[in-house]
Amino acid sequence: MWSAQGDIALKVLETERLILRWLTTDDAEFIFALMNEPSYLRFIGDKGIRTQTDAIEYIRNGPVDSYERFGYGLYLTELKENGAPIGICGLVNRESINDVDIGFAFMPEYWANGYARESAKAIITYGTNVVGLQRIVAITAVDNQSSIRLIEKIGLRFEKMVSLAEDEPDVKLFAREL
Repeated sequence: MWSAQGDIALKVLETERLILRWLTTDDAEFIFALMNEPSYLRFIGDKGIRTQTDAIEYIRNGPVDSYERFGYGLYLTELKENGAPIGICGLVNRESINDVDIGFAFMPEYWANGYARESAKAIITYGTNVVGLQRIVAITAVDNQSSIRLIEKIGLRFEKMVSLAEDEPDVKLFAREL
């Protein structure tokens, strides 16, 4: 659990090669790097994280708040063999979408190794068996072909275009009944 005295990184899931665990403020350096990666900025968006302090605030007000409010959120995804952080994957509640969304982002050096698919499949199973979801969605930028392929590989199908905010471009929404 989160506490004022410090963070505890609770392990949520383990796959053959990965561990998915709660993000803590100790992960601020990695979150700063990930969210300022050009591919993240292009396909997911600029979260305004310019400093380590911004990254700490993002962790506290985003994932940690989600763990406390919903019992789930985005999780740090790390390699089981050495604990190296490689990305984030988890379940997200967005005000602009009525369903729970599977979200993921990985550092480019870990792309094309099956890690995103492995973690996303585990999150779908977790969403079904632990959270009790009946439906899960994913959103992606119209031109993010890599994410679209992954979303389709884990069993979600294109449903419609949606707007997350007035000043942002529409995104593709994929869905799967669980």
